[in-house]
Order: sequence, then structure tokens, then C-alpha cells
Amino acid sequence: MRAITYSSLGPAADVLTLQTMPDIPPARGEVRVALTYSGVNPSDVKSRMGRPGMVKPAFDSITPHSDGAGVIDTVGDGVDPSRIGQRVWIWNGQWQRPRGTAANHITLPEDMAVPLPDAVALETGAILGIPGLTAAQAVFGGGSVDGTTILIQGGAGTVGLLAVQLAKWGGAKVIATCSPRDFDRVVQAGADTVLDYSAPDLATQILAASGGALIPTVVEVEFGLNVAMDAEIVAPNGRIAAYGSAKEMSPSLPFLPLLFKAVTIDIILIYLLPLADRKAMIERLHAALLQGALTGPVERVYPLDQTVQAHEAVEAGTRSGAVLIDCRV
Repeated sequence: MRAITYSSLGPAADVLTLQTMPDIPPARGEVRVALTYSGVNPSDVKSRMGRPGMVKPAFDSITPHSDGAGVIDTVGDGVDPSRIGQRVWIWNGQWQRPRGTAANHITLPEDMAVPLPDAVALETGAILGIPGLTAAQAVFGGGSVDGTTILIQGGAGTVGLLAVQLAKWGGAKVIATCSPRDFDRVVQAGADTVLDYSAPDLATQILAASGGALIPTVVEVEFGLNVAMDAEIVAPNGRIAAYGSAKEMSPSLPFLPLLFKAVTIDIILIYLLPLADRKAMIERLHAALLQGALTGPVERVYPLDQTVQAHEAVEAGTRSGAVLIDCRV
């Protein structure tokens, strides 16, 4: 098979190479998926560059990317043969494993290859693993949002746009923040109110949009930068669902305001989502997709041999949708 690999940490152009590698037959309980698309996420490029404290990759050779979609072409012992030919999407493809989805094939435990409803495009399937499950857990991890108000900080990112759609589908009033250039996209995704994330009086504007009521659920892309403001506007017994904090990784918490509202800080790392919770969020994603309430924003699809450019596009931080790799070309 053809696969993208790296054996040292650094810039994409310096470390990513296209290799021909042996196919990996499925062991007992495993399936092999002929991949159509691989999703490129910020976590993939951060791992390739090296996270704080990392001096070398976790394995001698890594094929990156945890998300993808394709068709099962081989099954191991103990797996129902009827799964051959089944369209699937992948979660945790490269989490604590050396071989991810930036390749023609991936071999992995069968429960990590989720049947994709026939009505859902494979391109959409390739963004469900990290962005989709993160958005679902952020929105619904505290229970039903029906009849409540939810604030989605960073509503124009891939996770944010999915979260806006899921929250609206779940019956919530949605307030979202983003850059003014993205207002129209976030409104189209279903937000009731969209605010400029850089406004100096943002907290006041959020409360005005909620009719003066405090916010039960805050979905947060930049926890470190925004936690002080979130503490102002979150409701007593509210929840801050934080899935990112790239601009401030060592935040100072306003503990007293959080304490006297008994706020739950729910830090989401979707790789570690317990299986029962994962299955519940998969069901929600599929239901929203089948009801036409959820669409996956895809900005561009790169061929496999342009994975370097795909990584650079994610690192640039200016995209308006997911970046995918076409694993067939």
C-alpha cells in the first residue's frame, strides 16, 4: 500500500514522505478498510511537529491521521463476513497506534470502523471521528439542551460549525462567536445570534442576546483566553465544555466566581471518550445526519501525494472547513 509516514518531528515538508509499505492483514476481531478519504486535524499537525516535552515520535515510523472513511475489504477471524463491502468511518485511527489513515488502507479493531449510513457521503464520514464526536460531546455531554440557550465560542471552525448545527437540532437557542468575516456561514449553520469574538463588551452582548439570562452551556474553543468571561456569563450549575486552549495552555482560573456558581469544567479529549458515551454520540451524529440537520464543511481535498500541502493548510489556520486527503490518488 501507499502511505504517508514520518520518523522524526518537524515541519511537514521536512518529515512527511510517501512510502510503499506492506499491507497489514486483519487479525482476529479486526477489519481492513480501503480508505477513500483521510481527515487532517490540528491534532495531527501538532503531533507531527512535536508537543511540549516530545523529542521524537512515539513510534519509529508513523502514518498520521485518526479520521477517515472508506469500505471494508477484508475481515479477520471472529468478524461477520457480511461486513465486507460495508461503508465505514474511522475513529482513533492513529491514537496510540503507529498506522493511521493517511494511506490506501488501515487495519484496526472492528468497532473502530463505524457503519456509515448510505445517505451520508464518505467525505462527511471522514470528519466524524474528531470534529464530529467532539462537537456532539461538547453539546450533549451534559444532557439534553432542548429549550435552553447555548453559547458556542468559535462557531466558524469545523467543530464549531458542527456544534452550532447539533445544538440547533437539539432544540437550543444558539449564540455563537466568530470573526465578522464568518458571520454569514455561522448564521446559515443555524445560530440565532452571531457576535464578534473580539468585541470589548462581548459578555454584555452575550447576555443581551440571551435576554439577560445566564448561559447553561458554554462550548469553548479557547478556554485559557475566555474562562474569565465565561465565568461571568455561565449560569449557576452550568457547564463549560472546553475542547481547546491553543492560545493559552496554562490559564489562571477565576476560582471564586466558578465556585459560587458550582460550574462544571468539562475538558473534552475525544480520544478518551468511554465506549458507552462514544456510542451514544455516534447515534446522535447519525440521527442528525439522516434528518438532514447536519452537514460537514469540507474546504479542500488533496491527493495523497500532496499531504504536505494539506498539513500546511491546516497549520495556516485560515480555512473555512475540513481538509481531507483522497487516499486513492
